[in-house]
Amino acid sequence: MRIFAAIFAAVLTSVTPAAATTPPSFPAELEEIPILLLVDLTSGQTLVERDADRRFIPASITKVMTAYTAFEMLKDGEITQGQRIAIRPETFVEWSRKGSTMLLPADAELSVWQLLRGVTTVSANDASIVLAEGASGSVSNWVAQMNANARAIGMRNSHFGTPNGWPDEGRTFVTARDLVKLGDALIKHHPGFYASYFGLEEMTFGGITQRNYNPLLGRIEGADGIKTGFTNQAGFGFLGSAERDDRRLMMVVAGAESARARDRAARALIEWGFAAFEVRHLRGEDLQGIKARVQNGTIREVSLAGNMPRSVTVPLGANPDIKFRIHYDGPLRAPVTAGTKVAELEILVEGMPPSRVPLSAKDNVEKAGFFRRIWNGLIGWII
Repeated sequence: MRIFAAIFAAVLTSVTPAAATTPPSFPAELEEIPILLLVDLTSGQTLVERDADRRFIPASITKVMTAYTAFEMLKDGEITQGQRIAIRPETFVEWSRKGSTMLLPADAELSVWQLLRGVTTVSANDASIVLAEGASGSVSNWVAQMNANARAIGMRNSHFGTPNGWPDEGRTFVTARDLVKLGDALIKHHPGFYASYFGLEEMTFGGITQRNYNPLLGRIEGADGIKTGFTNQAGFGFLGSAERDDRRLMMVVAGAESARARDRAARALIEWGFAAFEVRHLRGEDLQGIKARVQNGTIREVSLAGNMPRSVTVPLGANPDIKFRIHYDGPLRAPVTAGTKVAELEILVEGMPPSRVPLSAKDNVEKAGFFRRIWNGLIGWII
């Protein structure tokens, strides 16, 4: 990307660091974890990462995208929570007691609500397939919608081949950075559904109670999701989230050699994230008036909007330099549609990994007529 805006410094409402406080050291439990990522979703900043763009097999973490796809369909009225779906005989034969399941009987007819609870709480492989077939007509239709949703939320390095993450010869893969995008979209686009379906510690169906294997629930303050995954090929992974004092952290650990190692790493990482960093608030006017240049448009610049951070996260007790930078391929070419992602805001905190949040055009910019283009060219040449 070419950069068409200078770096500008942040001005904080409070800049007095807690100098007497020593932040906790990075957890030893994470030394053997191949892939990890911790993001403060409140500010959009990456707190720590290791191979966050390396592709890996998500196993049952795939079901987070199945839940997101169902939430999108519920929002659009394509399905309802009370809609009942019968299990097909062929589906029962293939998926009965295959991996983690709801233990659905052959004559089962369940509501979308029940199936989604099974997917999100006990990682039910059978419920994932029944939901996919009943809601979209076939597994292939459902998977196509999963991938369309992935593209829509910016999961550039991921692909889904199944609704449940069952081994599929490598067709399903993700990155830690993409999983955080998915978790972020899940919570921001569907907060009500997220609160209803994720974070339950157990589920009872058919007289059998199964527990949720989420390693944070009941152990970490503010934990409310999201999903574990395991296959022999993928190892043990987890996409998790917790919220405290208006800060939401989201994390990925992947490739752990055992469930115990994954669970200890997940708990240590999220606790470290809350304990080793603090929030500094920005003045309201700091990120106002950001614009991008436009070529051959009715106006020469368009204002940018997005999830502008109201605060930044910094290491506990530190007083680092904080700067922002706008990145975009430009000048933009008219026409430009309001709401279209056209740029990124890079957050630069001394001593921390750089982070980016998307920015979109605030207004429509129509393509200029012939004489207007000539005038714009003359003004550009003079300026």
